[in-house]
Amino acid sequence: MTTQQAAPGSYTADNIQVLEGLEAVRRRPGMYIGTTDKAGLHHLIKELVDNAVDEAMAGYCDRVEVIFSKDGWCEVRDNGRGIPVDIQRQTGKTAVETVMTVLHAGGKFGGGGYKVSGGLHGVGASVVNALSTEMWVEVVPDTDAQGEKHKGKIYKQQYARGVPLTELTPEPLQKGRKPGTTVRFLPDPTIFESVEFDFQVEADRLRQYAYLTKGVWFHLFDERDGREMNFYFEGGIKSFVRHINHEREALNPDPIYVEREIDGNMIEVAIQYNDGYAESVYTFANGINTIDGGSHLTGFRTALTRVLNDYARKQKILKDNDPNLTGDDVREGLVAVVSVKLPEPQFEGQTKTRLGNLEVSAQVQSVLSDALSTHLEENPSDGRRIIDKCLTASRAREAARKARDLVHRKSALESGTLPGKLADCSSRDPEESELFIVEGDSAGGSAKQGRDRRFQAILPLFGKILNVEKARPDKMLGHEAIRLIISALGTGIRETFDESKLRYHKIIIMTDADVDGAHIRTLLLTFFFRNMPTLIENGHLYIAQPPLYRAQQAKNVHYFYNDEELQEFTRNRRNVHVQRFKGLGEMNAEQLWETTMNPEHRSMLQVGITDAAEADVIFYQLMGDEVSHRRRFIEQHAKQVKNLDV
Repeated sequence: MTTQQAAPGSYTADNIQVLEGLEAVRRRPGMYIGTTDKAGLHHLIKELVDNAVDEAMAGYCDRVEVIFSKDGWCEVRDNGRGIPVDIQRQTGKTAVETVMTVLHAGGKFGGGGYKVSGGLHGVGASVVNALSTEMWVEVVPDTDAQGEKHKGKIYKQQYARGVPLTELTPEPLQKGRKPGTTVRFLPDPTIFESVEFDFQVEADRLRQYAYLTKGVWFHLFDERDGREMNFYFEGGIKSFVRHINHEREALNPDPIYVEREIDGNMIEVAIQYNDGYAESVYTFANGINTIDGGSHLTGFRTALTRVLNDYARKQKILKDNDPNLTGDDVREGLVAVVSVKLPEPQFEGQTKTRLGNLEVSAQVQSVLSDALSTHLEENPSDGRRIIDKCLTASRAREAARKARDLVHRKSALESGTLPGKLADCSSRDPEESELFIVEGDSAGGSAKQGRDRRFQAILPLFGKILNVEKARPDKMLGHEAIRLIISALGTGIRETFDESKLRYHKIIIMTDADVDGAHIRTLLLTFFFRNMPTLIENGHLYIAQPPLYRAQQAKNVHYFYNDEELQEFTRNRRNVHVQRFKGLGEMNAEQLWETTMNPEHRSMLQVGITDAAEADVIFYQLMGDEVSHRRRFIEQHAKQVKNLDV
């Protein structure tokens, strides 16, 4: 379509653009895959695996494979019925081409193709196509589903950036090739920051899929280095809960598990308590991780609190004049997975992070209430341990409330109660304000002198902060460094957390590049993950990257962040003076500003969560009570460590 160019400053029909086909996806990829970084790249794989999982949930697929090739391609293969290859009446194209090139086209809109599905908006495969420089689709139709006329045939079609390059063409089927769909795609480097697939990111995601779709085999193979992993769990989410808890002391050795169908909705819940203090509850709807919860989480929490209170009173553990246990009391040390499968799920937005089906709340509540009550009656020793844990949590919660009152602060405009060690910035706009949490007095002094006072605040910490993985909330809130951080941020923690009160939208951990600095950084990350995970999820937490070396040749000064960079620079150069920074305190204010704090030159790592359940396990391994867990983790990952200064 062509239009005349509108005059400058005018606003007419000529200013309205119509983006044909998949052009809108290429123009605004973030609307469809969230980001164009590593997470967005792997979202392409997720869209294709979601389609395979939908086949599995419908009962037609029991094997899903993801393969990374040496030349940058990714292949997703399943043994389902195969995408229909016949002509789709509305478009006049084959169903394969329709699915691959038309947004909101698929078998998941009530046409009878799927009873339960995660890919509800029909944009997945077409988005992958749009954001790939090249894509191949191969379909071997299941003759029981698509008809005998397709027997002995494999159908292939090639695309480039969403546009078909060939027709869907049948070829003779190789002997032994089973029905299913194979999609190979080469991500577009003009769209993504990097087109390098991450084996571990995909392994973590496929493990989660395997837990949620029991009885389905997931295979990951990387041709680049020969690595491969397989995931298969007969126990489903019960195995998932065991995995999260596998290195912790469980209060109920066998997870409480229930699965029941109500009015076409499948409800599945698994629960196990441990002796820790963190709550780890994960919710899913049609295989999608609903990180913002929704109706299924509401029903779960209501049932859990009510049943445990009823049981405690029935057993006379709670007396008539004792207050009820709160939701926070009954969720301390809890690991649970809630998974629902619905024919007509109502998600909030394309990201599908919250479930809205109101009827599901009552259904989950009913299913869990019956199962949990029965388990407690039949396993009184489990019941006693769980209630004792809840009562201990209740007493600690009251002590924590008193401690929290001491650190609670109003906004800076209402009160002058900011911590005295905080060198605040002059800006009151959180979006442009940054808080550097700095290790040590000398580094804090350099940071205060070198910063831009307009938008950069400095909070120096002294010594190592408390390991919150091994401390109850009341003890944590009695620790000075933690009180300083909570006061400076202004959001509160855990159930009182309010992101709208966040005073700085960039929180930057700045520690020495040595073992002690790494330990302090890990302690801080543990604190944020356990008490303010929303800050991480919404991209507010960063790790500063100070240089390790300063190299000067004549009047030219260069900074380097690892040994390889330095060695490359000093080869074949004479009279180079090299200074090794063992700590931030060795850098003067000007050096610290120029290398680590100046937004125009600095390099920072943004902290994110790709798999909350795996992060939960790793934080416990590293920061929990068991030394053997840390030793095993170190042995497994020692070769990945660089620039270790001991």
